[in-house]
Amino acid sequence: MNQERNLTMLMDFYELTMANGYFVKGLKEKKVVFDMFYRKNPDKGGFVVFAGLEQLIEYINQMHFTEGDIDYLRSRKMFDEGFLEYLRDFKFRGTVESVKEGTIVYPDTPLITVTAPIIDAQLVETMLLLVINHQSLIATKANRIVRAAGDAVVMEFGARRAQGADAAIYGSRACYIGGADATATTLTDQMFGVKAVGTMAHSWVMFFENEYEAFKAYAEIYPDECTLLIDTYNVMESGVVNAIRVAKEVLEPIGKRLKGVRLDSGDLVYLSKKVRKKLDNAGLRDCKIIVSNSIDEYLINSFHRQGAKIDSYGVGERMITSKSDPVFGGVYKLSAIEGADGDYIPKIKVSENVEKITNPGKKILWRIYDKKDGYGIADLITLDGEEVDDSKPYFFVDPVKPWKNRYFENFRAKKLQVTIFKDGKQVYESPTLEEIRNYVKEQLRDEVWDEEQRYENPHIHYVDLSKSLYELREELLRKAGH
Repeated sequence: MNQERNLTMLMDFYELTMANGYFVKGLKEKKVVFDMFYRKNPDKGGFVVFAGLEQLIEYINQMHFTEGDIDYLRSRKMFDEGFLEYLRDFKFRGTVESVKEGTIVYPDTPLITVTAPIIDAQLVETMLLLVINHQSLIATKANRIVRAAGDAVVMEFGARRAQGADAAIYGSRACYIGGADATATTLTDQMFGVKAVGTMAHSWVMFFENEYEAFKAYAEIYPDECTLLIDTYNVMESGVVNAIRVAKEVLEPIGKRLKGVRLDSGDLVYLSKKVRKKLDNAGLRDCKIIVSNSIDEYLINSFHRQGAKIDSYGVGERMITSKSDPVFGGVYKLSAIEGADGDYIPKIKVSENVEKITNPGKKILWRIYDKKDGYGIADLITLDGEEVDDSKPYFFVDPVKPWKNRYFENFRAKKLQVTIFKDGKQVYESPTLEEIRNYVKEQLRDEVWDEEQRYENPHIHYVDLSKSLYELREELLRKAGH
């Protein structure tokens, strides 16, 4: 996040009007609990890669209102002067618990829990949702593409199609978390250490008198990293012929090899096969074939079925925008309010849409693992203070089939959330981007069923409730007249 920018005011206006209302009514110290969760996986997939936590941490640490911010709010003639004075010294004072960045997560589970004075909890809402929704969406899409690519390299080429500068920079970060190997975005390399790669555009080839001269000039300048774009004029009649000529006449005499050729148009499957044969016959079996041009996981799977000869993919707009499903529906809902005795009074949102009814109270998210093979069986949500004893069978409620008697047996239970902020102070040391990326890979290899990783009709990961939470939910629904 650019340290020169103050993003505190990047919030929905109603957060400020509500905060002012709480202040005027003398409720500014009343503590509440909010949960951030989402309701469905994008692309009808089996899971989501949770991303964006580091940028949320930066935002909360930097929250402050400038004199210019306060002058603007005063100009709206809606805000109490005491509230504006309160904002002048505002610092976030709450506790934030979250799953770790890179965690494989599922719908309807509390990913982030904010326990804070009501104004503090309200004012972080927009930025919390913005950074988590965006990066989780892009990291998940990137992971789908990377898994489809198999052993092939995936490079993120999306900056010029992203919805703005931040979407390009942080979208590229999210792509790396999801498994992409490199980026075309230089600033992402500078800020996060994601390797920036790139060779030439068609304009380079067109600038020179002919294609051979363009390739020759590039090879002379970059003999150690020479990849040539061969589809400017005619791939088979000109592009690959000139690439081979440069490899033989310019690179090999100085002991260098042609690293790769790139295709950016045409029938990529057909051309990759023809180009591969041509390169192999010329003794360039080590020369890689890179393709780009509106690629996604569906096209990659199709390429594999057709026997394409592709070593690397440059993926742009369909990854950086998650074009096939571009909205991640994370929400931020009140779940409890501090009572007079310090306990938390559970709150529930009731809706005619059953899927929008929330789970009340302050809660704990657990992952249940099979002791035998280590794979995740289900997620379990309990009330705060409940323990899960994995030394004996544990009774739980399946909210979809609550009439069934269900038990976890021979299992291991793990709390997924860790404390990020405690009473306004950051107590969590963020992992490196490389550690986050590796964490994703390890979970998908060791903990997530292959059936959940299918692209079509993936296995649904179960999200269950403790008996106490389920009974509380039903009691509040009855009181609400439902």
